[in-house]
Amino acid sequence: MSTLMFVLGVLVFAVGVALSIGLHELGHLVPGKLFGVKVTQYFVGFGPTVWSRRRGETEYGVKAVPFGGYVKLVGMLPPGEEDDPGRLRGGNTGVISQLIRDARSAEYDLVEEGDEDRLFYRLSWWKKLVVMGAGVTTNLVIAFLLFAVVFMGRGVPTPTTTVASVSQCVIAVTKADANKPQRHCTSGDPEAPAKKAGIHPGDRIVSFNGHRIHGWQELQSAIRGNDGGSATIVVRRDGRLRTLHTSTTVSARPVPGHPQRISKAGFLGIAPTAVYVRQGPGYVVSTMATGTWQTVKAIGALPVKLYHVARASVGLEKRDQNGPMSVVGAGRLAGEAASQAPTPVDGLFFVLTLLAGLNLFLGVLNLVPLLPLDGGQMAGAVYEALRRGFARLLHRPDPGFVDVAKLLPVGYVMAGVILVASVVLIYADIVAPVSLS
Repeated sequence: MSTLMFVLGVLVFAVGVALSIGLHELGHLVPGKLFGVKVTQYFVGFGPTVWSRRRGETEYGVKAVPFGGYVKLVGMLPPGEEDDPGRLRGGNTGVISQLIRDARSAEYDLVEEGDEDRLFYRLSWWKKLVVMGAGVTTNLVIAFLLFAVVFMGRGVPTPTTTVASVSQCVIAVTKADANKPQRHCTSGDPEAPAKKAGIHPGDRIVSFNGHRIHGWQELQSAIRGNDGGSATIVVRRDGRLRTLHTSTTVSARPVPGHPQRISKAGFLGIAPTAVYVRQGPGYVVSTMATGTWQTVKAIGALPVKLYHVARASVGLEKRDQNGPMSVVGAGRLAGEAASQAPTPVDGLFFVLTLLAGLNLFLGVLNLVPLLPLDGGQMAGAVYEALRRGFARLLHRPDPGFVDVAKLLPVGYVMAGVILVASVVLIYADIVAPVSLS
């Protein structure tokens, strides 16, 4: 049964990724056609074509490698000065210049008579921004909808004052093992205060040292602040109130909300029972905002993190379980979640959360103003608007369209970086995978 659930989890995630890619590209396709741009191809995936069908001037299809997709909007690059038959060619015949000329040549192989006004570069700047930004917007909308289904439909696990488990001993936490699974108790470890007091799983804590407790965070603060002092705890068990006595042990513990920070605090040794509490739209928006900022920071730290992933892939260090992973690694996590979740519904909502996070990451990543990402074309459109706006303001001649072909060398470097990063992550996810366990 667990193997079947693993496979189902992977399949659900894979279908979700394919749909996300398809909808992203559809975000480019629809406004492109509405603005009259000639669109010759719409494909999900890369590599050999598995299936395709032509509708009008556009070929729609699926390719063998489902790690991306593309829409061919004809005329992304404006003709360059070298295409002017009345202009003498300069002496710049380097590799970069040749690459740019080859790219322009390939672009205009698809231009037929009558297509002159249907080229992408001839769109007004705001239409270019809409066409390229629609893909990003699509990913962000998908992320919002999936987060809404999870948080508003299923809810967020919220700790209660009902005890789920009781620690057997006190194990001090250090920065080195803060993210590692806690070791088992040994004969040298002191007994946990909760066990001494006789607290049982299922007890609901009503008061702590005479103060009535209304929630887990309030109880947690009271325990941490009771530095080694005596503790009188009232619990409700089997419908009856019981008063228990112990003293909280001072121990090195992670700071709530900041697991990498360790501080001395009172320790009782209980874990709370969590229940799902449905949230409102505001929670979804705040989660998206927090996730966006975390994604921006993650992109900035990606080179360093990729270095450590590469070291982990060859056995030089352990894999950071909170580090980056490829779609392959995320698919593995989806399978693990589906097979290990208490119920299939729990596994499904975990997969939906993974897909939401993936769409948020793709949306933010594509805003980076470099080719071949959507942000490269969007940056060109904004620069074009500013340049033409200043020209009008200063009563100067119209400078014309921005030639994004001049950014192609940067685009080729970025494409190479993305390819290398993808290979490193996929390899690491095979030989040293991130795991829920």
